Amino acid sequence: MSSIADPVAGTSRSDAKAGDAKAAAASSVPAIALPVAGERELRLDLFRGMALWLIFIDHLPTNILTWFTIRNYGFSDATEIFIFISGYTAAFVYGRAMLEAGFVVATARIMRRVWQIYVAHVFLFTIFLAEISYVATRFENPLYSEEMGIMDFLKQPDVTIVQALLLRFRPVNMDVLPLYIVLMLFLPIILWLMKWRADVTLGLSMLLYALTWHFDWYLTAYPSGFWIFNPFCWQLLFVFGAWCALGGAQRMSRILSSPVTLWICVAYLLAAFFVTLTWHIPQLSFLMPKRIEQWMYPITKTDLDVLRFAHFLALAALTVRFLPKDWSGLKSRWLRPLILCGQHSLEIFCLGVFLAFAGHFVLAEVGGGALTHALVSLAGILIMWGMAWVISWYKHSADKGASKTKNTAINADMTGGSA
Repeated sequence: MSSIADPVAGTSRSDAKAGDAKAAAASSVPAIALPVAGERELRLDLFRGMALWLIFIDHLPTNILTWFTIRNYGFSDATEIFIFISGYTAAFVYGRAMLEAGFVVATARIMRRVWQIYVAHVFLFTIFLAEISYVATRFENPLYSEEMGIMDFLKQPDVTIVQALLLRFRPVNMDVLPLYIVLMLFLPIILWLMKWRADVTLGLSMLLYALTWHFDWYLTAYPSGFWIFNPFCWQLLFVFGAWCALGGAQRMSRILSSPVTLWICVAYLLAAFFVTLTWHIPQLSFLMPKRIEQWMYPITKTDLDVLRFAHFLALAALTVRFLPKDWSGLKSRWLRPLILCGQHSLEIFCLGVFLAFAGHFVLAEVGGGALTHALVSLAGILIMWGMAWVISWYKHSADKGASKTKNTAINADMTGGSA
């Protein structure tokens, strides 16, 4: 029988040196781990594109396609998917710069991206206001201005524009980008902390989430109220996505593959489904015990209720388990529209906001039954797909042209610059 001391006592000097070298190498390994460079995660593009489609459909009046969105069958919806993947991809892209180029260079690149998102938000705000104002005036229907939340702009445009630039005033359906901007602003600090201790960073994020619930912290909006998506709470989902991208998901692989985890997730999703069923079918409300109702309601979206977060985690765990990274279906032409939209998420999100109001206008003016509603929804999705395809084609052509120009210049240098 051997004891713990046996292998130590019998260790040779060369083995000891080898062990010391391994220990030194292990200590020099950073706290975060990144995937192989150039490796694209198509599952992220797929589900981000799906989230964009679902957000667009949810922003339309209730129709047939609305019943295909996940918010009708559980506590979470497409917003959780979008924010998680945003945190994951942001850490995936800029985490490498943080490790290889340092904090200053990584921060500069992140701030450049923040500026791009901010400019997109201002552009979206301007065009969206013009779209609503034109429709409300042209068709003499002030209800459009009221429904889209721009009445304060029409009353005090100077003050409202300043508040919009400060991200405090936002019309309806424009709450996600300001949240994304704020989260990206703090990404350099998040990545720097994760470079030091990834698990501690996630723990600090959870602590901020808990303190926000306890002290009721929030950001005020203009002219009254608060942000629809509280950044102090939603940062947890963003940081969790970054943590997963930087090695956290790999460290959880044994937990995710456990049968116990599988059945816990299935049981929770089924319970959430039956709870939401009572929302749509009031006759089933007697199945919900009063004590459980008092404990769980309201399931707030503003502060990212724990039940919503847990619901998303259950969906994500099952997705990772049953949809492998090398699934051949990811190369299918049937899923290509979703993947293309996910690869150009900023542009497609902005387009989706315009299309949602356009669809709202068409349905309000033209009317029609379920078929008209479905056609409007499908038309919007096709337009989003078409725009994503055009953007992808343009970028591919531009890259191809730049590569051709570079090769021509190299050839000219090699031949002495002769024409």
